[in-house]
Amino acid sequence: MGRGGAGAGGTGHGGSTARSEGAAGTGGAGRSEGAGCDEGARPADARASRARPAGGPRPDTPRPPVDIADLVRVRVRNPEAVAEAAARRRRRPLLNDTGRLLIVAADHPARGALAVGDRELAMADRADLLGRLCLALSRPGVDGVLATADILDDLLLLGALENKVVMGSMNRGGLRGARFELDDRFTGYRPEDIDRLGFDAGKLLLRLDYTDPGSLTTLESAARAVDAMAARRLPVFVEPFISRRTPAGALVNDLSAEAVTRSIAIASGLGGSSAYTWLKVPVTEDPRDMARVLAASTLPAVLLGGDIGDAPADRNAAHEKWRGALHLPTVRGLVAGRSLLYPADGDVAAAVDTATALLREAV
Repeated sequence: MGRGGAGAGGTGHGGSTARSEGAAGTGGAGRSEGAGCDEGARPADARASRARPAGGPRPDTPRPPVDIADLVRVRVRNPEAVAEAAARRRRRPLLNDTGRLLIVAADHPARGALAVGDRELAMADRADLLGRLCLALSRPGVDGVLATADILDDLLLLGALENKVVMGSMNRGGLRGARFELDDRFTGYRPEDIDRLGFDAGKLLLRLDYTDPGSLTTLESAARAVDAMAARRLPVFVEPFISRRTPAGALVNDLSAEAVTRSIAIASGLGGSSAYTWLKVPVTEDPRDMARVLAASTLPAVLLGGDIGDAPADRNAAHEKWRGALHLPTVRGLVAGRSLLYPADGDVAAAVDTATALLREAV
C-alpha cells in the first residue's frame, strides 16, 4: 500500500530507476542525465541527448525559454509520456541533511488566482510561468515544487523534477471570488494519484468561516484526505485559516494570533492519524506572536510565503518575518510562490537565493 516514507519527520523514499532512452513521444533521442529546463526548456523526449553545463545556470542567466510547441506536440502524439516520465523520475528523501525544506508553490492558477500585487494576470502566461519555475528549481537549495497536474505534467516532460520533492495540490474547487469559495472541493490530485505517480506529498487548503456552511464540507473532506494520505504513508501539508467575508463580500484570512492559533489546533486534529500531517502556516500580523501561536501543536510546520507586495520595504519586512519564525522549533521550512517567482525586480534567482540564505541561517 504505502511507501517507506516519512511520517512527520519525513524520512526518505526509495531511489528511482535510471531514465530509459527513447521514451519520447516525438521520436527524439533519449534524455541524458541531468538534462532539464536549463537546456532550452524543451520536453525531454524532444531534445537531443546532451549534458548540462557544469555548475548550472548562473544567477544572471535569463529565464530559459519554454518551447510550448514541443510540449503540445508531446501531449498530442504521446500523452503516455507524462506517466512514463513520472515512472523514471529520480527521487530523493522529503528532507535532506539540513532537515529543512524550500518549496516553490505554483498551484494558484487552478483556483483562478492569477494576480501578483496589482498585476491581475501575472500568472496567466504558462510559458513564462514554466520558465520561472525551471529557473527557480535549478537554484541551489531549492528542494521542490507544489503545483497542480497541468503544471507538474509539463515539468515532468521538461525533465525539471529530477531529485526534487514533488507536492501535488489537492483541493482547488474554492475558486477565487466565487460565492462557493469556501466549499473548497477536491478537484486536484487524489491521494491515489500522488501514490501512483510516485510523488512525495500532497497539500490541501483549509479555510474556515464559522458562518459559511461550505466550510463544514471542506473540513470533513479534508479529514478524509488526511486519512487517505496516512494510509499510504504519504505526508500531507494542511494550510489552515480562519476566514471571513467583508461587508463587500470579499473573503479575507484572519492573521491575528488568536485566529491562527485556532486554525492550527483544528488542522492538527484532522483524521484518524496525525503521523503524516504537516502544517503550512502564515506568519501572524505581529510576528512576535509566532512562538506562542506555534505552541498550539507539535506537528512540523512550514511557513507560507504569500503575496508580499512589490515595494522593497514590503519585501524586506516579509524576509524579517520569515527569518524570525524559521528559528522556532516546529518550523522546518518555507513554501513560497509568487514572492519568489514574480519579484518586482524580475530577478527570480535573487529572490530564491535570498530565501535559501534565510533557511541556512536557521539550521
